[in-house]
Amino acid sequence: MAVVQLTQAWIDANLFCPEGKKKIELVSSDRSGLYISVNEASNGVGTYFLRYKDVNNKSCHQKIGRTSDMTLAAAKEAVKTLKAEIALGADPRAEEKSRLAVITYDAFFDEYYLPYAKTHKRSWGRDEELYRLRIQPAFGTRRLNDVTRLQIQKFHAKLMNEGLAAATANHHIKLIRRMLNLAIEWSIISGPNPASRIQMFAEDNQIERYMGEAELQRLLEVLRTDKRQGVCRIALFLLSTGARLNEALSAKWERVDVEKRIWRVPATNSKSKRMRAIPLNDAAMAEISALDTKGEYEHLFINKRTKLPYVNIAKVWEDLREKAGLPKLRLHDLRHQFASFLVNDGQSLYTVQQILGHSDPSVTQRYAHLSVTALQNAANSASKQIQSAKVSKAA
Repeated sequence: MAVVQLTQAWIDANLFCPEGKKKIELVSSDRSGLYISVNEASNGVGTYFLRYKDVNNKSCHQKIGRTSDMTLAAAKEAVKTLKAEIALGADPRAEEKSRLAVITYDAFFDEYYLPYAKTHKRSWGRDEELYRLRIQPAFGTRRLNDVTRLQIQKFHAKLMNEGLAAATANHHIKLIRRMLNLAIEWSIISGPNPASRIQMFAEDNQIERYMGEAELQRLLEVLRTDKRQGVCRIALFLLSTGARLNEALSAKWERVDVEKRIWRVPATNSKSKRMRAIPLNDAAMAEISALDTKGEYEHLFINKRTKLPYVNIAKVWEDLREKAGLPKLRLHDLRHQFASFLVNDGQSLYTVQQILGHSDPSVTQRYAHLSVTALQNAANSASKQIQSAKVSKAA
């Protein structure tokens, strides 16, 4: 720090950082609190600052402007205004201090969001995965109020450019939006939410993958012979019941009635948030009978390595489907396949809706196109009545 009598002429000619130093402060001799900071990388140009004491008698520094952008007279006028405001109790850096006091995305996710999600969402594990893999590297160290809508929009676009499906890219933005909504609700930050008006990518939610007979045979051969029978039995159970993966992974023996051949899924594990009873056909009963966890474990499907219920079987499933020559077959497609079995056997969409647990009939309607044979038979019933009427009249 060097105390000098600042004049415009002196500033124009002497803003240089001494050799060997990275920065120097040139303090005005009038003790007004004004000083100029000069870095070694910007010799010839400095930055005006005001040094002052806040209400806690702590030294603070408020940037005023660059010497290349404003005169000394303008800087002194700004100092006079700031000091008057400080004398009245204002703090020029209050807004900046408030911003810096806000916690980071990492801290908020670990300390607030995740504990909340674990008690309010069955899919909290998916949130943890989305955050850890992509949101954290992008925003983890940033403060909640330090990320703009444009930055979130660019992040969204980047996910699509990396090859993620539209729905997956959208899930990341929905998680960010939910986190920030909660932070606003809990008065950790103030609104508006920068993720609130991010336009979602168009999603094709009607994509289903149905197996032909040969493909089904290949899959069944793999599931019956692969050594990873724990995951294989889960897949066979899904194919035999039309259940969702999380429903199967959380299935408990106390909710399986072997005599009545019913498996009850509690509301806490059901997507519709209503308890539903799934009938167990012969194939499902065969898988249940083959399990060796009854009486020893609470859940049906147990990872023999960890002695705990399965949490994620995605990697093993990817290997199994590749082995069967079905690289794009999703676990959820087994639910669609089960529905196709019912529809193509002539079962009504209402029956399919009840077994699958759809709360909205329009969701079940997606399977209507599958049963060409069933629809033709239904149409033929009218033809039979017409033909019968003609015969009766002729007689």
